[in-house]
Amino acid sequence: MKNKETLQEKINHRKYHRPNKFLYSLLKNVVIDRILAPKYNIHYQINDDINKEKGPCFLIFNHQSRIDYVWAVQATYPRRLNFVVGYNEFFRSHLKFILKIANAIPKKNFVIDLPSMRGIDSIIKQGGTIAFSPEGMSSISGHNQPVVAGTGKFFKHYGIPIYLLKTEGAFLTNTKSCLDERKGRIDAQLVKLFSSEDLKQLDADEIEAKVNKALTHDDYVWNEKEQVHYETFNHICKDMEYICYKCPSCGTEFQMKGEGDKIYCKKCGCGAKVDDTYALSPLTKDSKLPKNISNWFDLERKDVYNEIKINPHYEFKQQVKLGKLDPYKPLKNKKTSLVCGEGEFIINHEGVSYNGTKDGASYCFKLDYDEINTFGMPTDTSYLSLYYDGQYFDIIPTHPTSIKMLLLVEEMHRLHVNRWKALPNESWIYD
Repeated sequence: MKNKETLQEKINHRKYHRPNKFLYSLLKNVVIDRILAPKYNIHYQINDDINKEKGPCFLIFNHQSRIDYVWAVQATYPRRLNFVVGYNEFFRSHLKFILKIANAIPKKNFVIDLPSMRGIDSIIKQGGTIAFSPEGMSSISGHNQPVVAGTGKFFKHYGIPIYLLKTEGAFLTNTKSCLDERKGRIDAQLVKLFSSEDLKQLDADEIEAKVNKALTHDDYVWNEKEQVHYETFNHICKDMEYICYKCPSCGTEFQMKGEGDKIYCKKCGCGAKVDDTYALSPLTKDSKLPKNISNWFDLERKDVYNEIKINPHYEFKQQVKLGKLDPYKPLKNKKTSLVCGEGEFIINHEGVSYNGTKDGASYCFKLDYDEINTFGMPTDTSYLSLYYDGQYFDIIPTHPTSIKMLLLVEEMHRLHVNRWKALPNESWIYD
């Protein structure tokens, strides 16, 4: 008797086509225009109309939000987009319908994925449009992160036009800390970033540098000028302690707590009040504060870099739960994995490792910094994800240490390998 085909096998065997015109129009005119888009206050500026492009092309965007596809579809319609979407999302039942209509292509984040490349290649040969974020995952801090290493080579290889949809305000609408939809304002601008001729004249490094520069943006800095007021539901600081894990006043880690419109240190009592423009103000007269929330995150990165640079024996240990995908059934209740084990996760100068259990048996793995340069962060900032031996795993810390773990891996990679380089505007972190 033939074994039942797993979801992974079904995905690997898929043939990709441009989205069906009727179904795509249904997605845009009903699901997006009538249900999703009205939740936001979106303003479009179309400098270069992608619909005038005769052949295949790319649409890239700065990945500020979990639902960037809403403004991407609206800004480019009636052009039909094939989105490149995180592989693990295809195992979530609530996304099954929309991913099928969109004929989306799964991609394993931050690792080589040949089935994904074949899917992209197929759509380009059909004259279609591939839409994706070169950053690889949605913003964690409110500003962009470097594009995936090799992006320039990828674009140089295909040599087809590249359009950019640049958004502002989308992160403040959909932060990574709290999954509220906070209506305020989103500005979206569509431009042609490269023609085919541009790509011929530039080398891969020049292309990658230009993409990084074009994507550079910080929503918190943007709103210092714009002063857009966002819906906060009286808990703008909910779960903010994950990203703002270090007290700027006393330096204690993992003792911050976000409640209502305040984030404070349980040890010293200092902290910040956050208004509906996301501006910080001191909670007490002794409270020391960063410029804004993204700067708080960047200062934590600077501290992590200094910690590991001066200590060749540095090691961080954390008890975690291990989550895996269900091989046969899509995950319900918006889950990204099923907990299958627990153990100790270690980050040091040699790499990362897990020692514990999986499916009731002993299980361990190790990755060096050639194999991992960052974690994925599937939904919010409370947990992480990675791929080992082709398998997707969620790494769920038992304490609010996820952001420090992420920063440690990124800065260990840069210290030892540095293939995924920091952005030029972040050079002050390493001074």
